Amino acid sequence: MKALEARQSTNEFADRELSPEDLSDLLWAANGINRPKIGKKTAPSAQNAQEIDVYVCLKNGAYIYNAQEHALILVTEKDLRMMGERREGAVAAPCLLLLVAETSRYQVSAYNTKEHVDNMSKMDAGIVSQNISLFCAGVGIGTKPRAQMDHIGLKDALRLSDTQILILNHPVGYKK
Repeated sequence: MKALEARQSTNEFADRELSPEDLSDLLWAANGINRPKIGKKTAPSAQNAQEIDVYVCLKNGAYIYNAQEHALILVTEKDLRMMGERREGAVAAPCLLLLVAETSRYQVSAYNTKEHVDNMSKMDAGIVSQNISLFCAGVGIGTKPRAQMDHIGLKDALRLSDTQILILNHPVGYKK
């Protein structure tokens, strides 16, 4: 109840990086493995496709979160944080989380039209987004879910395939 009461969006962050512990806890809360024996995650997913990947953009590069290993895997050493920012004069948050749907993880069936898969992916990204927002509210970290970003530039920089769709982003940092 306290996390729900404290949940709010913010655009202003302190000029310091997240601690390794806070980043680790944030990623686990977002979409980590909470039932290791059966590989289930903190966020449910349609048809258990587990199609939402969390990319982490920091000053020193961009990473994909490997939930099974609870580890970050370097994708690029480029600082991509400003590619998620669309406000003039904005300063990059210390951390930018990108929610990417890997649609090829859905089982092929007569019901899984492209539109249906897109809708399920958006719903699943929304659940992960809410996990991020509630975790941040619960520990006093600032964030704001957003859909606007440089989709083309990020897709290129992260070397995403045509089956990977950028859905949402979350700038994250300690509150000012």
